[in-house]
Amino acid sequence: MANAFTNLWRLSRAGIVLAQHGVRFVPKGQPVPLALRLARLAALPVALVAAPFNIGKPKERRISSALAALGPSYIKLGQFLATRQDVIGPELASDLAHLQDKMPPFSMKEARRAVEEALGGKLEDHFVEFGPPVAAASIAQVHKAKIRDKDGRLRDVAVKILRPDVEKRFRRDLDSYFFAAGLIERFHAPSRRLKPVAVVKNLARTTELEMDLRLEGAAISEMAENIDANAHFRVPSVDWNRTARRVLVTDWIDGIPISDHARLAAQGHDLKALGLVVLRSFLTHAMGDGFFHADMHQGNLFVDAAGNVVAVDFGIMGRLGHKERRFLAEILHGLITRDYTRAAEVHFWAGYVPPHHPVEVFAQALRAIGEPIHGRTADEISMADLLGQLFAYTEVFDMQTRPELILLQKSMVIVEGVARSLDPSLNMWVAAEPVAKDWVEANTGPRGAMRKAGEGALTLGRVLADVPDVLAHAERAASGFAEMARGGVRLDAETIEGIAERTARKERTGRFALWIIAASLAALTAKYVGLI
Repeated sequence: MANAFTNLWRLSRAGIVLAQHGVRFVPKGQPVPLALRLARLAALPVALVAAPFNIGKPKERRISSALAALGPSYIKLGQFLATRQDVIGPELASDLAHLQDKMPPFSMKEARRAVEEALGGKLEDHFVEFGPPVAAASIAQVHKAKIRDKDGRLRDVAVKILRPDVEKRFRRDLDSYFFAAGLIERFHAPSRRLKPVAVVKNLARTTELEMDLRLEGAAISEMAENIDANAHFRVPSVDWNRTARRVLVTDWIDGIPISDHARLAAQGHDLKALGLVVLRSFLTHAMGDGFFHADMHQGNLFVDAAGNVVAVDFGIMGRLGHKERRFLAEILHGLITRDYTRAAEVHFWAGYVPPHHPVEVFAQALRAIGEPIHGRTADEISMADLLGQLFAYTEVFDMQTRPELILLQKSMVIVEGVARSLDPSLNMWVAAEPVAKDWVEANTGPRGAMRKAGEGALTLGRVLADVPDVLAHAERAASGFAEMARGGVRLDAETIEGIAERTARKERTGRFALWIIAASLAALTAKYVGLI
């Protein structure tokens, strides 16, 4: 752990870089703590000198440049905060949503050393060919390589390698984040409800998982099992023999970037159909599986020769429990069918709205959100905007912030953008309706009732199978209590001496408490003897 002076120096440096790029990190309308006002005043000369160079630059570009200058951990912090508009406000979250995770690549010499340390032996023992980096981000970079399969054939693979010393860099910067969050909680009472320390803990947990590439491989494997064979959506397979904590090897995806519309059209791909695949795949993963790719931007999506959408880079994943999945499906289905009462009731069922609010009043608020979408053209309808409006009611209806739903909304913004770029006239509600309807029917209709009955029967069977063990434990416990009742509670000499020594060290209050406990035990024993 760094000392306070070191952390203050690091944070001061970050503040100067932000000032150079004209970045304001306090949401509009929020009171600025005294410490930040003083820091802003100290950085004012830097901001004034840099101001002419920032004229005309979009805010999102200034933020991206500033975080890139600060290094990998700040880029990851920006990506993480983009999912927490409850903390930084919707405007800044929107600016950060455009943050591109691109960094200069590290050298081939370092890549070779990383592979050999992770997999053992020489790099040539594992790869027939090993090319230069084709993509570099804040945590890792990717190389194209060739391996020889057991049948002697050469196969292209993608090799993802963590940056040298990236763990050390993240630990150092996270230390300063914790320091800053602790100061905010201690000296700025209005910010305590946002739990800054908890936010940094969540970031630390997320990056720790992302820096173990075996876990990314497991995420790819899990999603592959979930995907329907007819979904026109697939993921690469993992080469577990060449995968370790700092190295991940997967199939190389030969495909057209989904952003290259001209090439896709030239190859005969239906852009509108691809847009529908992207949207429905995401909703199916989120609602049906509760496990979704949370970074499905255009750089992570390709189209193969068969017309399948292929996703890569599974470092950021989202999970939804059954309650959250039902919430999402019921909300979409309720708003599509204009059943606002049902959509409101699911908020109360999920515990998102406290019971002291009337369901009818919340249904009225949902109607205010839902009705306008039915009078708009397809290109004006946005599910991500709708979820944003729902979350805007959190304060009015005392709703608790749900980080997993905010990540879902952020992901939906990205997915919507990709789908709309392929088909600007895509009607998001028409596209979402069959997915939401199927989930609702499968989980709350007759099919859901039959499934739950089956699950109930399995649970009952497990309980009945465990009855003999439970009875055996109960019999042993009863025998022990009976022995205690007949012979009393016995303490050996060592235990008595220990209690005496402990008691002697306590003050009068401690001794009194000890006697109360002893009396309680005696009373319970006497009561049990009476029952026997």
